[in-house]
Amino acid sequence: MKVCIIGAGASGIAACKVMKEHKIDFDCYEKGSDIGGLWWYNNDNGMNSIYKSLCINTSKQMMSYSDYPMPDNYPDYPHHTLIHRYFRSYAEHFGFIPHIRFNTTVTHIEKKGKQYLVSCGMEQPKAYDAVLVCNGHHWNPRFAHFEGSFIGKVIHAHDYKTPEGFEDKKVLIVGIGNSAVDIACELTTVAEKVVISTRSGAYIIPKYLFGIPTDHISKPPLAYAPLAVQRLALQTALQINVGRQENYGVPLPNRPILTEHPTISQDLLNKVGHGKIFIRPNIRQLRGKTVIFDDGTEEEFDMIIHCTGYNMTFPFFDKHFIDPKDNNVQLYHKVVHPEHEHLYFIGLIQPLGAIMPLSEVQAKWVAAILEGKSKLPSKDKMIRTIKLNREEMRKRYKDSARHTVQVDFYPYKRLIEQAIRNR
Repeated sequence: MKVCIIGAGASGIAACKVMKEHKIDFDCYEKGSDIGGLWWYNNDNGMNSIYKSLCINTSKQMMSYSDYPMPDNYPDYPHHTLIHRYFRSYAEHFGFIPHIRFNTTVTHIEKKGKQYLVSCGMEQPKAYDAVLVCNGHHWNPRFAHFEGSFIGKVIHAHDYKTPEGFEDKKVLIVGIGNSAVDIACELTTVAEKVVISTRSGAYIIPKYLFGIPTDHISKPPLAYAPLAVQRLALQTALQINVGRQENYGVPLPNRPILTEHPTISQDLLNKVGHGKIFIRPNIRQLRGKTVIFDDGTEEEFDMIIHCTGYNMTFPFFDKHFIDPKDNNVQLYHKVVHPEHEHLYFIGLIQPLGAIMPLSEVQAKWVAAILEGKSKLPSKDKMIRTIKLNREEMRKRYKDSARHTVQVDFYPYKRLIEQAIRNR
């Protein structure tokens, strides 16, 4: 069995470690000159999307790989430079760096019989028995589209790095996700005015509740409780710690809590409450430098930053082979492609929690499948399960590109661990 791993980011290095641990022969191809993916700020692969001030929004305990915890001297929410250092240490400790071909871009993958031909530029294609796609899903910017046109500067959060160049500007941020809120809070230090435009709002959850990282509270057994119980617990904790977010000036979404991906921020409510950030509804129309909102109000801005998510993109697959339209890839348990044997996707999820430990357990499942120790159901059963999961997601979350790969951390981890044990 010869395996190809695409990407050496947080998911790719977990896959490398697991394949090496199981003595499965593999090559890993990385476009950049170092590991780390989006967590390497200076990444030269052209796909980096983090900003200079970024810190993680899940605790270090939640984000760590199972058998290699982050150092005790790391803070609860480390800066991205510490995360990249941790990834480097992880790779060196488990000794899989020699398996990674850096500065190598996978340009095309074609299925021939039961094998996959992997091409890297002008090199001769190489045959593999299995492919693990770990190229991430936060690098190809998705922009919102509005009527009219804007004559000021327009960028995506992907291209935002520092507040330099935003001094004394009126800035409109489209979206209220984690990146939008982080950038908005940072720009209050230099910009003349910062406004967030949101179509549906978001529940704002601080990084700390009762003086401890918030994700420490949502561990089992609460993580396995009925959704109504989880909602009540979280709403009670928020009421005690921060009160009602609408009292700060941040409107609540129309949907109940835990039916949309929440926004993690320790600062937004206070910034809005102090008049440093203003919240506006969705944009109706753009007219020069004037923005008209759905409530009829109008304002002029110098810059617009789209914090509107990313498109899942697999440039090495032909569209007729795999087309992730609207970020919808039909995968069994978010990993296994039912139509193509031994084609797997690692880290193509959006958890309420960190991706890294889930990527690790996904890779362990793939290793068990490749070794014949874990059995997959029939193709028809996998397709039925995919459809059922999609229907369940539509009931809980609004139907959007953001929620196509949404999972709950602990229940999903348990699901994959059960799949590993399926003999």
